[in-house]
Amino acid sequence: MLLSPIGYVTSTRAEARDDHWDSETASIALTEDFASDALVGLDTFSHVEIVYYFHRVPDEKIEHGARHPRGNEDWRAVGIFAQRGKNRPNRLGISVCRIIGIEGKILRVDGLDAIDSTPVLDVKPWMAEFGPRGVVQQPEWSTELMRDYW
Repeated sequence: MLLSPIGYVTSTRAEARDDHWDSETASIALTEDFASDALVGLDTFSHVEIVYYFHRVPDEKIEHGARHPRGNEDWRAVGIFAQRGKNRPNRLGISVCRIIGIEGKILRVDGLDAIDSTPVLDVKPWMAEFGPRGVVQQPEWSTELMRDYW
């Protein structure tokens, strides 16, 4: 499998750290491979889903089993696939972001938890029909972890 970035993030946050992501501004500039009309029509949606690559996670930090989320031993250890940490086997991140504006091949968004220069692998319009169906449940530790995330 070979993936190539479709664009790169420009963000006011240059270092990976948790919490307060809503205080950052971010945009995605498409690469030269894309025509100037690649984002046309995306502005008719309120939100977009961004798939990106955690490019600064070194191989030795990749998790393959369980760990305490954020290293907090007050929370029970859970498998890497039961959390959204950046040290994932394929280093993929996904965020649903509010569209702020589009200028040519630049997409400006709120709520992107990716640092400056992050490679973007895909952009998809968020459609309500792709959201969860039925009751959503999650453990208390995840609600506590996310308290100051945005």
